[in-house]
Amino acid sequence: MKTYRLLPWLALLAVAGCAAPDTPAGRDAPPAVADTAPSPALLAAVNGPQRSVANRARDAARHPAETLAFFGVAPQAQVLELAPGGGWYTEILAPYLHDQGRLYAAHYARDDARDEYRRNRAGFDAKLAADPAQYGRVVVGTLPGSAFTDLRFDRPLDAVLTFRNLHNWLADGTLDAKLRLFHDVLRPGGVLGVEEHRATPGTPVERQITSGYLTEALVIERARAAGFELAGRSEVNANPRDPHDHPQGVWSLPPTLRDAPAGSPARERALAIGESDRMTLRFVRR
Repeated sequence: MKTYRLLPWLALLAVAGCAAPDTPAGRDAPPAVADTAPSPALLAAVNGPQRSVANRARDAARHPAETLAFFGVAPQAQVLELAPGGGWYTEILAPYLHDQGRLYAAHYARDDARDEYRRNRAGFDAKLAADPAQYGRVVVGTLPGSAFTDLRFDRPLDAVLTFRNLHNWLADGTLDAKLRLFHDVLRPGGVLGVEEHRATPGTPVERQITSGYLTEALVIERARAAGFELAGRSEVNANPRDPHDHPQGVWSLPPTLRDAPAGSPARERALAIGESDRMTLRFVRR
């Protein structure tokens, strides 16, 4: 299993005795995080028969057991999964939380103006309806714009989880408002777990929007402004082979492989790199 480590500047600080840099990452640098082994219950959910063959094939790139263990998601937790797409993580979270906890899913609206999002929501709804024994306790509602409309929570949430969504919200101008909303539904000390494509430090915001890769500094700064503190950082989803400079941004890589037809050099290069380099950050509500 991969280990979790201090932010690089902390290591330099320990050696050189210099002052911390006045940057969002510097101000919010997390403490050392112990390597947390996934529990037997979590491993059972990850390895369960409810998962599709296609989804399981991506485990080596997405590291679901290690990621959820790092976020500290317990089986009795009240958890909100944001924009769950086709239900890749839902396949794991639903059985894991079924008996003791509760999973809420905030998806794009059924009547969203974007065809891709409408189809995505319809597929997700159909997936859950086809297996009520597995997904019957999942509470599904609409991803909020300015407020939650059709989701009500039994109590303040223990965790809000987002996997590769922040770049979309940065692009559509809703990132800051959404982070504030997520903060408000968490209990004090509740976790915001973020997995996101990671840009090279210093990448201009305009390029972050067009490429789908965000800098850690931007994510930390926006989360801090919404009332979160950075509690930990993991490299479990890092990919050092990814140079972050693809013509179609992150969508050049698997699984999208945009403009990379079968047998082309572009596809071969993308497959050799694998899925994107990603940050994995754990924030807590102040």
